[in-house]
Amino acid sequence: MTISPTSKILNLTLTLTNYPILARKIRGEMRQELFRRGIITPHIFEDEVERKAIISQQMEGLTDPTTQETSEVWEKRLACVRDYLTDFYFAYNLPHGHFQEIVQNAVNENRPGHSPREDIVLTFNPELAPWEMLFSQAEKYITYPPELLEQVKHHLQQIIVVLLKGLVSDQLAFIGIARKSLNIFDLKYIKNQRFGRGKIGGKSAGMILAYKILMQPEADDEVDFTKYVDIPETYFIGSDVYYDFRAINNLERFSGHKYLSRDEIEQRYPIIREIYVHSHMPNIITEELRDFLQRIGKAPIIVRSSSLLEDNFGSSFAGKYDSFFLPNQGTIDENLAELEQAVTKIYASVLSPDALFYRQAQGLEDYDERMAILIQKVQGKQHGRYFMPYVAGVGFSYNPFIWNKKLRAEEGFLRIVCGLGTRAVDRVDKDYPRMVGLSHPELRPVKSAADIIKYSQRFMDVIDLEENVMKTIPITEILSSDFEGIQYIAAIDEGSFVKPIFSLGQPIDPNQLVLTFDNLLKNTDFVKVIKGILRKLTSAYKRHVDIEFTVQIIPKYPKPEVKIFLLQCRPLSNRQGAENVAVPENIPLDKQIFTASHLVPKGVVDNIRYLVYVDPMVYSQIPESETRIEIARMMGRLNKRLEGEVFILMGPGRWGSSNMDLGVKVSYADIYNCRMLVEIAMAHGGITPEVSYGTHFFQDLVESNIYPLALYPDQPGNIFNHDFLTHSVNSLPQLLPQYANYAAYINVIDVPAICNGQRLRVVMNSETSKALGYLTH
Repeated sequence: MTISPTSKILNLTLTLTNYPILARKIRGEMRQELFRRGIITPHIFEDEVERKAIISQQMEGLTDPTTQETSEVWEKRLACVRDYLTDFYFAYNLPHGHFQEIVQNAVNENRPGHSPREDIVLTFNPELAPWEMLFSQAEKYITYPPELLEQVKHHLQQIIVVLLKGLVSDQLAFIGIARKSLNIFDLKYIKNQRFGRGKIGGKSAGMILAYKILMQPEADDEVDFTKYVDIPETYFIGSDVYYDFRAINNLERFSGHKYLSRDEIEQRYPIIREIYVHSHMPNIITEELRDFLQRIGKAPIIVRSSSLLEDNFGSSFAGKYDSFFLPNQGTIDENLAELEQAVTKIYASVLSPDALFYRQAQGLEDYDERMAILIQKVQGKQHGRYFMPYVAGVGFSYNPFIWNKKLRAEEGFLRIVCGLGTRAVDRVDKDYPRMVGLSHPELRPVKSAADIIKYSQRFMDVIDLEENVMKTIPITEILSSDFEGIQYIAAIDEGSFVKPIFSLGQPIDPNQLVLTFDNLLKNTDFVKVIKGILRKLTSAYKRHVDIEFTVQIIPKYPKPEVKIFLLQCRPLSNRQGAENVAVPENIPLDKQIFTASHLVPKGVVDNIRYLVYVDPMVYSQIPESETRIEIARMMGRLNKRLEGEVFILMGPGRWGSSNMDLGVKVSYADIYNCRMLVEIAMAHGGITPEVSYGTHFFQDLVESNIYPLALYPDQPGNIFNHDFLTHSVNSLPQLLPQYANYAAYINVIDVPAICNGQRLRVVMNSETSKALGYLTH
């Protein structure tokens, strides 16, 4: 027999009349369960309580409630309505057995003489219990003496797993590691630092887990990580707030946007983003963010995405969602407006073409992506009007680019910069981070003094506290002999050589300073600590990882101390496990299309049918930016048209550069179907490709199994078959007839069609730093 909803409510309400004192506590736990399960949010629930209470005043004949009813009576009225709605929502949405468990737990805890020994057997199902009950039970277990704690540790582990799934992440690979490292007090800290409800997302989860792993001492630790490692002051906006935001702003109409065609997604996204940006946050979250800003004062902050899929095993979403540095130097209202706008822009980026096409390529299109937010104080120090970290960077536990045979790939790789870490993870114009192979930190990819200077950092990203903006400035504007720790990050350009800074007695011309980071790498514990971090995290994750970090230097004698602030940790794709294949040496010259001998990855791309070639010389002579923009769009059209075929892209300088003078301005959405991205450096074009490794752009290539390769055709000994690339029959007019006019800039070579059935094969060997692209059957 089916029980009617009305009977369920009546049964529940009548049961509670048997517990006149405990009923308040029981209903409180019932509400928490409703909120935790997302059946209704706290502010929507309370809004309904108030609305129905006002209706009840009218029903009872009150014409002027503010004068006819005291505040005490009003509070009683609210309590009665709140109890009724609690019973209503619980009876309609949850099984009666769960209600009975809540009642029984309240009764058990209320019994005189209730002792921990009676709790050896867990009397409720943690998967169904409200969070407050789980935290209370776990904290109670922690107080047990060792012999008793041993008997309940499996219950404690179960509670931690349930809380991890509800509060942090439900990714099983993550939980398998996290349950061994996070305790109930870590989870309580996360809960207390969270605004709203829901999970804190992948980026936040990865950072906290990595930090906790490092804080657990082990016998083979190289250093005491508790002395050297920390995380910034951190807060979270729970992922359920994203749902609330969409509901109150009528944004659910865009939930099917991900199933539109590529062209429709690209066309509609700017409009959607504008609508998101002009929407408002839930009132309760606005007030919590206001309180947060009042507490932290004028400290600069960064607002970062932390979606439920981010930094997952095999899909990092690196650079797919927005992040924003906020100087936070205005009034509370101004700072709050900027903070909320940053959040809404991140929410909008869930529907961006790059994010959606990445999800499609990763097989995650049908996943209901929810966005949490990570808010951190920017780690750094004020220097005059500017605020910035001393050093920031990204570190990888595996180095796929071996520019010297002495380097050991398994010891890792860094990209470091002075200032904000944006210049370490993004491809920037005419500027270079310091690349460090951790097995031999002093071995550079370049050797001559001229190249050390050329491939050095000239600009830094900082927060301008006076103008209340993030900006890029020349290093000469802030670095001088008075800059604290200058001798560890800079050297002096002496023309024919680069000289370390041995003493600070004499002023140094800022224009002579070159950021080398040599003394930081040689004369501090930085390398030892960062290698230890990467090794320990790799061991815990059982796969290679990458981290983002900042570095603080603390003056001490005889050498300074370093403090590393961990900002992010994510597991890497496993492609680096491929074996090196020997580059064939007996290929006839007329079969060879190109060779490479610098910073070569390892891998093989077979059976290449199409080669898409953008001539660097032709590209450099295009006067108008509109044509260069359209060439980038053509890459996207070809990416779609050639889906299912094996094809590679070859073109000038830096693919993906924001500066169209340096290369074709593509995004992930334009290239994800290709197998290889070849960057061509022509000396006479003035364009030099920067190795992408360590950037968000590189992460896209790795996770999509796209190989990056830099070619230097002008270097002695290298082969570059210019005639084949420029004079072969162009298939662009047949593939995309409506865009045939772009055949002047883009040559699409159908290799087997013009080479008697042969296809292109590219073999890359990182140990010998050699690559060869050649024709073969």
